Amino acid sequence: PKKVGEDIQKATGDWKGIKINIEIMVQNRQCHVTVLPSAAPLVLKALKEPPRDRKKTKNVVHNGNLKIDDIVEIAKKLREKSFAAEFSGTVKEVLGTCVSV
Repeated sequence: PKKVGEDIQKATGDWKGIKINIEIMVQNRQCHVTVLPSAAPLVLKALKEPPRDRKKTKNVVHNGNLKIDDIVEIAKKLREKSFAAEFSGTVKEVLGTCVSV
């Protein structure tokens, strides 16, 4: 249990202050942690905001400008998870996430 926690901390170190999904695969009592970022954490990371303590600061308004190149890069990362038929639909999904964040 202690080693699993350390592995999770090591894998999610650069996502400090952002909620992120992880996948833990256990094989022969050895765990492998992989980070599965969705659109919202990737958008927050692209905004380059300083890490915050989620317990202390609530209802944060995220302000910033993203270039269309950043959004296309996020859409490329999320393409296999997207339900859109074409790549332009995936870009629109990411833009919709930007609006809700």
